[in-house]
Amino acid sequence: MDITIHSSFLPQNDPEAAIAFYRDTLEFEVRNDVGYGGKRWITVGPKGQPGLSIVLYPPEASPGITDDERRTIAEMMAKGTFGIILLATHDLAGTFDRLQKRDVDIVQEPTDQPYGVRDCAVRDPAGNMIRIQQLR
Repeated sequence: MDITIHSSFLPQNDPEAAIAFYRDTLEFEVRNDVGYGGKRWITVGPKGQPGLSIVLYPPEASPGITDDERRTIAEMMAKGTFGIILLATHDLAGTFDRLQKRDVDIVQEPTDQPYGVRDCAVRDPAGNMIRIQQLR
């Protein structure tokens, strides 16, 4: 089979803060910004990788979830336990330094993990955990 990862979804609850973080802080491209019913779906991705995107979506617009589930999602987002994505870089120390200077919510400084990778962790404005691994 010829299958690739094209898009992944992360929740966002403030479109402008999400754009500022992914475009200005992580230096991703904003590829699409679609509004519907007063909500916005924003597609971002790393420059030079047009086939790989993250769709930042309003979780309350997910079909089929109950009001209780919406409240649970909002609570989990506030705690930073709902969304997660793994990114990678050839220069973890340099990337971490740039993020720290941009006043990003740091969760963990670069660390050698017991499972064999060196990484750090930050949160985006919606509370999503972003782990950034050192490429070997």
